[in-house]
Amino acid sequence: MASLDDCYNIFDLRAAAKKRLPRGVFEFFDRGTEDEVALVNNRAAFEKLKLKHRALIDMTHRTMETTLFGKPVSMPMAIAPTGVAGMCWYHGELELAKAAAAAKIPFTLATGAMTPMEEIAEKAAGRLWMQLYVWEKRELSYELINRAKNCGFEALIVTVDTAVSPNREYNAKNGFHQPFRMTTKATLDMLSRPRWMATVLARYAMNGGLPKYENYPKHLQHSIRTDPNVNAVMRRDSLSWEDIKIFRKMWPGILMVKGINRPDDAVKAAELGCEGIVVSNHGGRNMDSAVASIDALPEIAEAVGEKATVLLDSGVRRGSDIAKALALGAKAVLTGRATLYGTSVAGQAGAMKAIDVIKKELDNTMVYCGCKTVDEITPDILFGPRVNSAAGFVG
Repeated sequence: MASLDDCYNIFDLRAAAKKRLPRGVFEFFDRGTEDEVALVNNRAAFEKLKLKHRALIDMTHRTMETTLFGKPVSMPMAIAPTGVAGMCWYHGELELAKAAAAAKIPFTLATGAMTPMEEIAEKAAGRLWMQLYVWEKRELSYELINRAKNCGFEALIVTVDTAVSPNREYNAKNGFHQPFRMTTKATLDMLSRPRWMATVLARYAMNGGLPKYENYPKHLQHSIRTDPNVNAVMRRDSLSWEDIKIFRKMWPGILMVKGINRPDDAVKAAELGCEGIVVSNHGGRNMDSAVASIDALPEIAEAVGEKATVLLDSGVRRGSDIAKALALGAKAVLTGRATLYGTSVAGQAGAMKAIDVIKKELDNTMVYCGCKTVDEITPDILFGPRVNSAAGFVG
């Protein structure tokens, strides 16, 4: 089993996480959907963007610190919502939240988290954001919003790119879907990872039973194995802009929409009072032919201008990816898988390792490009003229 000292980048952490986790758990968050076209394209789109080195700049006094929604952050990054964190590590969401607080970046709690938001608010001092999946019965969503408001969460992020359940065929094959099925294959899969069984599943069993979706309404807080009603109540194909108007009235803090890849949708969200626009294709886990977020970003950032803060999600694995996103108009990025790999390996320490790796890479990239502050990261560092929003930059 690789130690954190043997992990030099996010890809090393991924390899270590794969060895530690049951296949079903690992593939649930690591893989994409259908043919995984969007998953692969997310990385390819980042990799095709090239940077220009600027020489002979005194970079002694440089900083990655910036502000996000008027408050300081140590770097232009936040933790994206990852509902499976609690299966990767015991109370994995809390471990992630503590790592984010220590690193002075925001943490987003997923609707499907297995740690109650009240516990996160109590034990993880830091900037807390809450992600919302909208239930078919809107009253259930309103209940979650009020809970988050009472817990003092700073922001509400409404995920808007999952109107229907994604076609993640491998989840069904692995028995890892709702409700979780204890098939022979799934049982053997978990038994093949005794360390995970002892440190995660057994700890839950000794402290109240199998993990539950703790932020669901009370009558739906069944264990991951006995949740027969959740698919029906989680239908969200009726979600519309009218819901965003209602959420805006209900939520006193920062409101964001996550899952935008069209300029007209971004402008509409800003007009309805959303302070944040998260350009995202759900990490390639929903529509398999979705445009890469980094390719969709320039046109959206240009259309939104100063009306709202534009963030980017999906595919971030390196600090240089953050520089590229900022150069194309994002104020910050959200990363989900990268820090989840670290959490899977060593809890809070692993999450901190992932954050530190990305932070060091961003620092290096800023030095190479001659950017003393993140505000100096502009399109000038990219090689090639901008052709259009789909093509990004070409040489």
